[in-house]
Amino acid sequence: MYIDGVFSGGGIKGLALIGAYQAIEKRGLRFKRLAGTSAGSIIASFIAAGYTSKEIFQLIEEISLEKFMDERMAWIPLPVTKWILLYWKLGLYKGKEFEQWIESKLAAKGLRTFGDLPWQSLRVIASDLTNGRLIVIPDDLNHYGINPENFSLAKAIRMSCSLPYFFEPVRIKDGSGQTIVVDGGVLSNFPMWLFDRENVKKQRPVLGIKLSHHMNERPKKRIKNAIQMFGALFETMKDAHDARYISRKHEKNIIFIPTEGIVSTEFKLTEKKKRLLYELGYEKAEHFLSTWCY
Repeated sequence: MYIDGVFSGGGIKGLALIGAYQAIEKRGLRFKRLAGTSAGSIIASFIAAGYTSKEIFQLIEEISLEKFMDERMAWIPLPVTKWILLYWKLGLYKGKEFEQWIESKLAAKGLRTFGDLPWQSLRVIASDLTNGRLIVIPDDLNHYGINPENFSLAKAIRMSCSLPYFFEPVRIKDGSGQTIVVDGGVLSNFPMWLFDRENVKKQRPVLGIKLSHHMNERPKKRIKNAIQMFGALFETMKDAHDARYISRKHEKNIIFIPTEGIVSTEFKLTEKKKRLLYELGYEKAEHFLSTWCY
């Protein structure tokens, strides 16, 4: 049976999304349309390319995630230099290694641009900081004078995953100058609204996979210093839009996977932790799907 799927952001915690996908595969469910933000955009793109859950997990296992932490070479190799570069480049790591890896894995399945996929079968979310608006890719690319058919899938995924200050933002040129684009999670970390709208008849069942507790079970944030407050501020900004959207009507179509205790940028996860995240996603999805009425 065909369904539409939405995958939330969550950085390295996205390994749990792969486990959830395995449970979905096991039930014989197939995705007609996919949407995702940040880590969710990676998983959604690999599914759209035809990778199975086991193949996606193998792709993650076979690469050292630290490879994506590609710092710029500095003329003066001092510890403080990367922080000076951060001021000008707006990110600690270039993000090129990550984009090239995504590009190679999609190309292996014959995908390079959005023109290689059925229209709107894959949509990803990014944040336009220059103009202060959310971008749905490829839908909104025309606003920037870009032909969606020719736009790189890997570039779109990198845009959706450009965590502020961690990865350098993506710069795109339009008629009025340069636009700074960062992680879609800044404005919508869980774009279920793309497929499941109030008073609009759905074409098929919509299933969301979200890396968090159920909305009523989320633990309170501890805020005892400025760093904790910044973290809480970012998390609140990231989730507030989607939390307001999710109602009781939508909750029954969402698999919630609590992943507290893992930092989104913890690229040095042990193999054991990777496997635990995968298994957590599988278990939560399996339990949910056993009673899901679609």
